[in-house]
Amino acid sequence: MDSKGPRVIDVRNLHPPNIPIRGIAIGVLILILAALAFSTVFQVGAEEVGVIMRFGKYVGVREPGLQFKLPYPVDQVFKVAVQRQLKSEFGFRTEGAGVRTRYSAANLEDESLMLTGDLNVADVEWIAQFRITDPYKFLFKVRNMEETFRDMNEAVMRQVIGDRSVNEVLTIGRQEIADRAEVLLQELCDQYETGIRVDQIVLQNVNPPDEVKPSFNEVNQAQQEKERRINEARSAFNKVIPKAQGEAKRTVQAAEGYATDRVNRAQGDVAAFSVLLDAYRRAPEVTRRRMYLETMGTIYPNVKRKVILDKDLKGVLPLLNLDGEVK
Repeated sequence: MDSKGPRVIDVRNLHPPNIPIRGIAIGVLILILAALAFSTVFQVGAEEVGVIMRFGKYVGVREPGLQFKLPYPVDQVFKVAVQRQLKSEFGFRTEGAGVRTRYSAANLEDESLMLTGDLNVADVEWIAQFRITDPYKFLFKVRNMEETFRDMNEAVMRQVIGDRSVNEVLTIGRQEIADRAEVLLQELCDQYETGIRVDQIVLQNVNPPDEVKPSFNEVNQAQQEKERRINEARSAFNKVIPKAQGEAKRTVQAAEGYATDRVNRAQGDVAAFSVLLDAYRRAPEVTRRRMYLETMGTIYPNVKRKVILDKDLKGVLPLLNLDGEVK
C-alpha cells in the first residue's frame, strides 16, 4: 500500500509456469519401478539362510547366493547364520578380541554371583557356544529369543551350582559342572523348540567374591599346608613302619625256625634214645660197653695230655713230669 492507495492485481492475467508434468510423472514412475526391482533381489551370505515371510506368513528358506523375492512389503527376508558358531558371555563382556583381548569394565555380578549348595557365594563366569539348526523355530517359536536363551543359561547354571559345594565349584568340579549344564540347557532348548544346538559350555573364571578373596586364600593356604604335613607324615610312615614290619616278620620267622629246629632235634634225640633203650634191654652188657667206648671215642680226641696207667702200678709220681707239658 502506498500513498495513492492499495495496489490492485488482476489475477485473470496470471498464468502458471510451464512445468513438464508428464516428465516428472515418468521420472517418479521409473524411481518406483527401480525401487521395486531392487527390493526383489537380495544376497544370502555363505554362512546364512534367508527366511521369507509373505504378508507376515512363513513361506520358505533361501539358500546362500543371489536370490529373488516379491517386492516389499509383500515379502520380507530375515537372514539367520546357521553355519556359524555363536556365543553368549555371562559375567563378562568381550569388547575386542585379538592379541590382547579387551573386556568390558561393567559390573555384571548380577548374573555371575551364585549361591552354592553349602550356602556360600561363588563368582562364576562362563560362555555358552551354540549353533542355530532350525531358523524357523529360532525366529518364530520363542519371542525375544536371545534374551530368553540368556535367561535359560542363568537358570541352568544356578541350578547346577546350587547342587554342589563351594570347593567343588572352585576346584575339582568345574568340568562336571560344565558338562551337566550343557545337558540341561540342551534339554531346555529342545523343550522350548528354540532351534538351537548347544555345542559347549565353558567355565571361564570361577572365584570367590572380591570381598572374601583374602580369607579364601588364607583357607586355601592352610589346606595346602595341611596336605603337605599329611604327605610328610605318610612318607615317614612308609619309611619306618614297613621296615619295622619287615624286622618283626624276620624275627618271628627266625623264632619259628629255631622252635622247629629244637623240636626236630628233641624228636630225633627221643627216637635215638628209644632205639638205644631197646638195644639196652636186649643186651645190657654189650650196650653199656658200646656206650662207654663211643663216649671215650668222643672225649679222647679233645684231651691233649694222656696218661695211661696199669691199675696195679705203684709209685707213679716219679714217672710224671709235673713241670713240663706233654704234647
